[in-house]
Amino acid sequence: MAHLLSWSCIVRHLGFLKGTPMKIVALNGLLGYGYAQEAWEQALAHQPDFIGVDAGSIDPGPHYLGSGTSFTDRQAVKRDLALALPEAIRRKIPLIIGTAGGSGARPHVDWLSSIIAEIVLEHRLSCRTAVIYSDVTPEEVLSKHNQGKIHPLGQLTFDTNRVRQASHIVAQMSVEPLIRALDLGVDLVIAGRACDTAIYAAPAIRAGLDRGLAYHMAKIMECGCLCADPASAADVLLGEIDANGFTLTPMNPIRRCTVERVGAHTLYEQANPYQIVEPDGTADVQNCRYEQISPRSVRVSGSRFLPAVKLTHKLEGAGPVGYRTISIAGINDPMTIERIDALFADVRSFLAANQAAILPDTYRIQLHKYGGILAQPDPGLAGQMGVVIDTVAQTQEIANTICAVARSRLLHTDFAGRRSTAGNLAFPYSPSDIKLGPVYGLCLYHLEDVDSLFENIVIKLGGYQDGLPV
Repeated sequence: MAHLLSWSCIVRHLGFLKGTPMKIVALNGLLGYGYAQEAWEQALAHQPDFIGVDAGSIDPGPHYLGSGTSFTDRQAVKRDLALALPEAIRRKIPLIIGTAGGSGARPHVDWLSSIIAEIVLEHRLSCRTAVIYSDVTPEEVLSKHNQGKIHPLGQLTFDTNRVRQASHIVAQMSVEPLIRALDLGVDLVIAGRACDTAIYAAPAIRAGLDRGLAYHMAKIMECGCLCADPASAADVLLGEIDANGFTLTPMNPIRRCTVERVGAHTLYEQANPYQIVEPDGTADVQNCRYEQISPRSVRVSGSRFLPAVKLTHKLEGAGPVGYRTISIAGINDPMTIERIDALFADVRSFLAANQAAILPDTYRIQLHKYGGILAQPDPGLAGQMGVVIDTVAQTQEIANTICAVARSRLLHTDFAGRRSTAGNLAFPYSPSDIKLGPVYGLCLYHLEDVDSLFENIVIKLGGYQDGLPV
């Protein structure tokens, strides 16, 4: 099938003229979430200059970074890529993937690269690729800490021992490594841990467009159509940026961008509603103008960029903290619900006396409570609460034992006024105890002073010819 190429498609590998308007497509809010094929085809009809997709986040917690596994499903990720990658390569539209594999460490990047290799082989594609790693060793972090160049970003305390035991540490890259990869003329960029904005801001900044506008547009685009009505991270969004502003349009005809939704998504995940903070500076959006220019499109202008006084990378690190076993149960008795804290205190005392051979500092047990409605929702139920007995221990065997004893004690503990001799808990699953295996915790969520935004960055060039690596 022949494809017509726009002038911008022809020159993008040579570099855009400064200030050239461009069209950038966000496949969806996160690779593996899915998107409508109709929306993708509509996006291609606009002849975009670049395609981007965010493939990860720290939001699902430290397990995936620590374990080196993806929180997204392999087949779902492959579906999203298999639909987009062949068309992008055939039409010479560079595709940028950020935070590959869910967390962006080396095993995540390699995992996603293996999926791409399958697709390339199945479709016998030829392309140039750049794989960007942003891993950091514990030794490098400790050296920076000793120089006073590591700073907290929140409440997490810097713990030297935990940093030494980290399974994986990544530095969140900015636009510069992506721009360098694009300058090398690649068709596909597979980036490790990256700022979500970098994926969409990099092509625009490379073209000489305003950094404030580029970062503002990218901040909204990185979640796909969450800025549309109806909102969805699982759909395609088109961003069109020029020297004076940018326009956002969902590619699925069932959605429309509105001033309210676009403005609201500007505030998304921001500590300050007027600032989008990046490694190289801040996009100031306080004096922005949002305009409904058509029923489905919003135009934004007025963003400006404030360069950073010093350059930083955000460091994310995770390491093992034990093993987990849980038990999930429901309570439908108001007397049990009212006494649940006292009953769990009894469980702790029972564990200390009956499992004295297991040292208290080798495990942690918690009771998580959900609901606790004491009003009568229907005549058959007097109250509802969900509980999770959560045990984390030095070994899986200790976690299993503590959870099992706690579950049985909470199930049968008597209390004053109790009318029943049956159990206090109802279990939705059999077996009732669920062994979850290794547990990982964050050991780093800090800022690192850097002399260059290429610090911690390794760019590896490669490619495929007729589906085979070259």
